[in-house]
Amino acid sequence: MARERALLPVGYVHLVFTLPEPLARLALVNKRMVYDLLFQAAAETLLHVAANPKRLGAASGGLMVLHTWGQRLQHHPPVHCVVPMGGLAPDGTRWIHARPRFFLPIPVLRTLFRGKLVAGVRHAFRDGRLDFPGTLEPLKPDAAFRAFLRSLYRQTWVVYAKPPFGSPAHVLHYLARYTHRVAISNHRLVDVTDDTVSFRWKDYRHASQIRTLTLTVDEFLRRFLQHVLPKHFVRIRYFGFLASRCRTHKLAQCRQALATTPIPPIEPVTPRPSRAAWPCPRCGSPMRLVERLTARQLFLDTLLTSILYDTS
Repeated sequence: MARERALLPVGYVHLVFTLPEPLARLALVNKRMVYDLLFQAAAETLLHVAANPKRLGAASGGLMVLHTWGQRLQHHPPVHCVVPMGGLAPDGTRWIHARPRFFLPIPVLRTLFRGKLVAGVRHAFRDGRLDFPGTLEPLKPDAAFRAFLRSLYRQTWVVYAKPPFGSPAHVLHYLARYTHRVAISNHRLVDVTDDTVSFRWKDYRHASQIRTLTLTVDEFLRRFLQHVLPKHFVRIRYFGFLASRCRTHKLAQCRQALATTPIPPIEPVTPRPSRAAWPCPRCGSPMRLVERLTARQLFLDTLLTSILYDTS
């Protein structure tokens, strides 16, 4: 109910900010510090770009959820952001609507997010708030860590927007499904023995095919425990006008602004002509669909025509 009261009667966009693999390895042994920086960098990036008059020119806000797992339980830490399609004008009196099919430029978000997160990691290192156990120990010297930070600018930083939510009801459906999930649920388990664990996973690289993976018990536990968060760590957070310190006042402002700001008309989309509307190449009249043939029917028809012509 609390999240339902925080929703506004506008469309919502779903953005994802992901750590590159080298930073993900650092995060495994510095979870509280690096995950906090991930939340902070994503929120500051969205607020900064949305406030730019050349972009949206409005105060934004939203909800962020941390996920740390992939389908095969590998460590893959993105933060998912659910953000209204628009924001409060600087004077707080009106709502500025985003364009229906565009919110904020992804390349700008990616570049700013990278800069903010690298700067945060650099400051954490200078303050002695990072640990370097095991294979990360070579990064402990100052020169080595500076080289590590420079290498991050050559990594692929994944920031992307998923298809926007159709309505606040879709947002609630998403939150109900994902905000309190763990790395793997019972229904994905296929078989458990004294030595192995088998579970289903979805292969997104191959048309979301469902496959089965079998791991040793030790490897399954190792992968699962990677996703245990530090004690009292908050993995669902609000930012901008939904931050807890100003949510009550700002939400009232947003609703008042939405009540007095007309929704802009949706940009018309020119429909593509359907097959039935194709003009006849001889007379120009619309062509009428008579029958649909499969590839096999076309092949047999061509073969039969060829035989008839050969025998005539």
